[in-house]
Amino acid sequence: MANQNPILLSFSLLLLMMMMTSNVVVLVSSKSTIEPCSNSDSCNALLGYTLYTELKVSEVASLFQVDPIAVLTANAIDISYPDVENHILPARLFLKIPINCSCVDGIRKSVSTRYKTRPSDTLSSIADSVYAGLVSSDQIREANSISDPSVLDIGQTLTVPLPCTCFNGTDNSLPAIYLSYVVRPVDSLAAIAARYWTTITDLMNVNAMGSTSIKDGDILAVPLPACASNFPRYASDFSLIVPNGSYAITASHCVQCSCGPGNLKLYCMPASLAVSCSSMQCKNSNLMVGNYTAQQSSAGCNVTSCNYGGFVNGSIVTTLSTSLQPRCPGAQQFPPLIAPPTSVIRDSMFAPSPAPQSDGLRTLAPRSSLVPSTTGSLPGLAPVGGPLGSASDACSLVNSLATFPIASLLFFFFKFVFAIL
Repeated sequence: MANQNPILLSFSLLLLMMMMTSNVVVLVSSKSTIEPCSNSDSCNALLGYTLYTELKVSEVASLFQVDPIAVLTANAIDISYPDVENHILPARLFLKIPINCSCVDGIRKSVSTRYKTRPSDTLSSIADSVYAGLVSSDQIREANSISDPSVLDIGQTLTVPLPCTCFNGTDNSLPAIYLSYVVRPVDSLAAIAARYWTTITDLMNVNAMGSTSIKDGDILAVPLPACASNFPRYASDFSLIVPNGSYAITASHCVQCSCGPGNLKLYCMPASLAVSCSSMQCKNSNLMVGNYTAQQSSAGCNVTSCNYGGFVNGSIVTTLSTSLQPRCPGAQQFPPLIAPPTSVIRDSMFAPSPAPQSDGLRTLAPRSSLVPSTTGSLPGLAPVGGPLGSASDACSLVNSLATFPIASLLFFFFKFVFAIL
């Protein structure tokens, strides 16, 4: 070896380092759904978040800079409990966090979250633990132009980019809100589809998947059926959309809107927190928001209702409507409220949040979960008829190289080097 060309040896070592670096990059890459965008419109979206430790409701909300009451209502947790914002939630609890999804640098993401570093923090611990894998350390580093990730100042404020999708607030032309869900080791695509009352086909189309294969750390966009509002564009809560089985708070905590379980029609009424709110009584009527009268006649049922019409310039808009319906409406059904959780009683701490419950009259079965044929499709591309979004994981060729044992690559590399020396 003493007579070997030092230039050739240096070149060989350089190639070896490049190969090892390339494999490391591929191995740590994770998949998330990317939705291209070209305007400044935003939408309501949800994050699937698993608590890394015990936290107060207000602490969870501060991690994402959202309203604590909005966190509770999004998870159908009763907000009437005393001092509910200071209630301590158990570690490993799964929550849906409502966020605003924007268009940034041509793709959908949420960039309103800020995090102040603590003494023991690293970019990896912030990404993997505090934010439960919803973001990677590289994404935080890039968003904050950090040149040396090993040096973080205590009290430094970091922008935390979080994944979200809008897809025009629809799924198969029906109102929907999208949940960004981090895949866990025990998950399968079929189980996630069943939990959220959708199909494998729909999940594959939304996430531009070429196969049903998912892995730990992948981030899937999961469409949840929802109730959409028709408030005017100038209302501050324009485009409010509420997932089935949950609530949303609006109009400065004065109005609470619910969706399901009996139907997918948005129903709004005065919130239990309403204290100093503008009038919620419809003009020329003694009906309040959410109230209605029904009178049976030979032609059908005359229904007069007082509806919430949005929050405009600090005032609650109400509309009085009268309609003739075939039959009189029954009592309004509401998503069942739960007490603030004190423990995690799920069968698995990794399980997704449960689907909305049935209306109690019958057992609802998930829709068919047929797997579409991928024959003739290219790896990494969406099935026929899929959305314009794309998955950011590497192509199948690169992924196959990543799974090829590094020891084998090194063996063939050194065999080649010694053959030419």
